Amino acid sequence: MHKELPEEKVFKDPVHHSVYVQDATIWKLVNTPEFQRLRRIRQLGTSYLTFHGAEHSRFSHSLGVYEITRKIISQFERNRYSDWPQEEKLLSLCASLLHDVGHGPFSHSLEQIFHTDHEQWTCEVILGDTGINRVLREVDPGFPEQVASVIRKKYEKPIVVNLVSSQLDADRMDYLLRDAYFTGVNYGTFDLDRILRVLRPYKGKIVVKESGMHAVEDYLMSRYQMYWQVYFHPVTRSSEIVLRQIFRRASELYRSGYEFAFMLSPINELLAGSITLQPYLKLDEAMVQTTFGQWADEKDELLSDLCRRFLNRELYKYVPLESEDKIWLEDVRQEWRRIGLNPDYHLEIDTPMDSPYDVYKPGALPDEKEKPPILLLDEQEQLTEISVKSDIIQSIAGLQRGKYYIYYPQEMVLPHVHLLSPETRKKLSI
Repeated sequence: MHKELPEEKVFKDPVHHSVYVQDATIWKLVNTPEFQRLRRIRQLGTSYLTFHGAEHSRFSHSLGVYEITRKIISQFERNRYSDWPQEEKLLSLCASLLHDVGHGPFSHSLEQIFHTDHEQWTCEVILGDTGINRVLREVDPGFPEQVASVIRKKYEKPIVVNLVSSQLDADRMDYLLRDAYFTGVNYGTFDLDRILRVLRPYKGKIVVKESGMHAVEDYLMSRYQMYWQVYFHPVTRSSEIVLRQIFRRASELYRSGYEFAFMLSPINELLAGSITLQPYLKLDEAMVQTTFGQWADEKDELLSDLCRRFLNRELYKYVPLESEDKIWLEDVRQEWRRIGLNPDYHLEIDTPMDSPYDVYKPGALPDEKEKPPILLLDEQEQLTEISVKSDIIQSIAGLQRGKYYIYYPQEMVLPHVHLLSPETRKKLSI
């Protein structure tokens, strides 16, 4: 059942100033062990090694997404928009609060190595034997499944999903503002208040009043800049590469029967590929970094070196390449072997790709990751996809700008530079 708190709770927040909680269910969810765990998971993974202020957590981001969703719904209710299903308010707030509760330490890097999916883990937290599940069941026995269906983007009312997951959703709006604030850059700033004022519920969708188009242009350009200046910063990519290599090497050693001098049970289950919900919920970044600190003294020199590099920020040098020259790269791999390096670990090509705004293409195959386009509502109540009317958005729609970088441990290569070909020395700037 739905209950309001006898007195409103307020979180001070550097981005939104205040986060307001009036509902007893939301307050109980915030105080569950599973949600509190998000304090120990950084929002930006390894970006703190590039931007020293980027120490903010998924806990604060999740509260921010909840607050933006609350503001949007409040605006709909104040204006008495008939297309907003008021009975979906609590579901929308719970889904926005819990959307990231399944993230693990250094989440996206961990997902790539162990082929896990934070959305799947989020649903397991919501549906499993957890404090979150018990709080949601107090509302209604079927309520956890409803929240999970919003996370899966399968809920019967797309307008609820749109609030949490679309190209103009509460999640993206909070992380752009929050990440810009904590990294100390200006790229991610945009007029949130203006965007919230021009959002409308219309025929089961969230749309934008046409007069708000320029505020949305600003938002999408901010997202474009943040991806290339912050999220895909080559130093951050270097730290992610080293992090992935640590787990890849540890997995190789585990499969070979290597006896680790130090091992914690959740890490052991992660390497074994058999981790279940309760051990997964014990994983946090403090545990992972403690493990790395111990593995820095392991007998395996490769694992030991990688852990020291990550902890001491002795990252790989990066050099931009004009193209991925596969013949030359194979030659470099051979040169690496000749000078005693392991090309599987001491050489990596990275090509970050991102599309700042995707236009839905009629007739295209459906894609679960595809997010619906942003629609403008004009005075005649006609809907138009935004890139049709915006030259700025049309210019970045579907644009995927990628740049090749090669990463390698420069200080391990320099003593052998005389053994490298002139082409390799030139391309690697050594």
